Amino acid sequence: MFTDRRRTLALLGLIIVLAATAVWIDLPGNPGIHIHLGPVNLDRDIELRRGLDLQGGLQVLLEADLPPEETVDAGAMEATRAIIEQRVNGLGVSEPLIQLSGSKRIIVELPGIEDPERAIQTFGETGLLEFIDAGRSFLPAGTVVTTTEEVAPATPITPTVTVTATTEMGTPSPEPTLTATEAVTATPTVVITPTVPAGTEEPVYQTILTGRHLTGATMSFGELGLMEIHFQLNDEGAALFEQYTRTHVGQQMCIVLDKEIVSCARINERIPGGSVRITREGGFSEEEAESIVIRLRYGALPIPLRVETNRTVGPTLGEDSLQKSLVAGAIGLSTVTLFMLLYYRFPGVLADLALLIYASVVLALFKSIPVVLTLPGIAGFILSVGMAVDANILIFERMKEELRAGKGLRMAVEQGFSRAWPSIRDSNFSTLITCAILFWFGSYFGASVVKGFALTLGLGVLVSMFTAIIVTRTFLRLIIDLDVVKHHRWFGV
Repeated sequence: MFTDRRRTLALLGLIIVLAATAVWIDLPGNPGIHIHLGPVNLDRDIELRRGLDLQGGLQVLLEADLPPEETVDAGAMEATRAIIEQRVNGLGVSEPLIQLSGSKRIIVELPGIEDPERAIQTFGETGLLEFIDAGRSFLPAGTVVTTTEEVAPATPITPTVTVTATTEMGTPSPEPTLTATEAVTATPTVVITPTVPAGTEEPVYQTILTGRHLTGATMSFGELGLMEIHFQLNDEGAALFEQYTRTHVGQQMCIVLDKEIVSCARINERIPGGSVRITREGGFSEEEAESIVIRLRYGALPIPLRVETNRTVGPTLGEDSLQKSLVAGAIGLSTVTLFMLLYYRFPGVLADLALLIYASVVLALFKSIPVVLTLPGIAGFILSVGMAVDANILIFERMKEELRAGKGLRMAVEQGFSRAWPSIRDSNFSTLITCAILFWFGSYFGASVVKGFALTLGLGVLVSMFTAIIVTRTFLRLIIDLDVVKHHRWFGV
C-alpha cells in the first residue's frame, strides 16, 4: 500500500510538471528557448504556425515551358516538383504545398511569404552556374552572354550552383574577388583581383567549370562581419580550376549564373585546392546570399518552368473561419465538460480536469513540433476532443457496473480501468491506423490538408490515451488514498 501511494504521488508530480510546462509553452507571449552556455547555443522560438488558409500567403501556378508538341515526362515532372519542394524548405516556409496539377503544371502555396518576387526567383529559376574564360575582356555584372555550355537537359538531373559576390576579408576591393582556401594552412592564400572594363565584344565564351563540379555551398559572416558565399569543388573541378588558373594568369575569369554575369576577376596566380570564397565590397545581403545558396544546394530543374499565374492570398476568409472554429470548439468543449460533470459527478470533475490538461498538452505539441494549423487541422483537433472523453466514459461505466455489483471503491476503480482498457486500445489503434493511411495519402499525393488533418487527429488520440489511462487514474487513486469521497452516489451510482 505504501509503495502504491508513493507511485501515485510520483505520477502526480510528473503530471503537474507536464501540465505546467504545457501551460508555459501555450502562453501567447512565450519568449521561446534561448540558451547560451559555452559551446551550447540554442535559440528556438515557440509559436503557433498557421497555414495558407489562416494567414494568407503566395500561390503560384508553374507550367512546363516546352513546345506544345513535346511530351512532358511524368518522372521528370515529379523530380522537378521534388527539387522545388527542397528549395521551398530551404526558405523556411511553414507548411508549403507543392503538388502536381495535371501532366505539366505544379501548384506552389507558400503561407506567410512577404516577398513574392524573391520566393519565385529562388524556387523557379534553373540555376545553371558556369565559370567562363573571358580572355582580356572585363564583363560588368548583369551582362547576358552566350557560352559553350547548354542548359541541363531534362534527364539526368545535374546539381547546379548559384553565386553572388561578397567582400574579401581585409581591405575591401572595388570589385568582387575570388579566394582559394586550402585545407593545409601552410599554403598561401591566392587572390584573383579584378581589372577594369576591357571591351564590349560578346562572343561565345568557353565554359571552364559548371555546377556539376560543385559539391556544396554555404553562406557565413567573414572576419569583418560581412556576408560571404563559400562553395567547394569536387576533385575533377579542383584539378580543372588549378590547371586553368595556372595557364591563364593575367586574364579574366567570370562567374555566370543562368547566362548572366555575376562577377569578373583577373587571375593573379595559380589557385590550388577546391574551396573557394566569393566576396565583394559591402558584402551580400542575407536574403540575397540565402537565395543563391538554396539554388546552389538543390540543383537545377530538369524541366524549364514559367510562372503561369501568381496571386497573393489574403487571410480574411481564413480569419473568419478560424473565429467560427474557435467558437465551435469552445461550445463543444463546454458541452462535453458539463455533461461529464452532471452525469458522472465526481469522476466527471476529474475527467474535466484531465481534459483541460489534454488540451494544454496537445496545443503545446502543436507549437513545439511544430504543427502548422490549417482549417482541416483544427477540425481534427476538435474531433479528438470528443474522443478524449470517450475513454473516460468507457472507464466510468465499467466502474459503475463494479460498484453496483457490490465491489469496494478501490477495487471498482482498478477493475473499471483494466476491463475498459481492451476496448480503449482497439478503438484508438484503429483510429491511429486510419490517421497513418491518411498521412501517407497526403504525403504521396501532395494533399497537405489531408496530411494536416491526420497529424492533428493522431496526436490528439495519443494524448487522449495518456490523459485517460494515466492522468484520470492517478487522480482517482489519489482521492481514494486521501479518503475524501466515500459514498457511491458521488460516482453516479
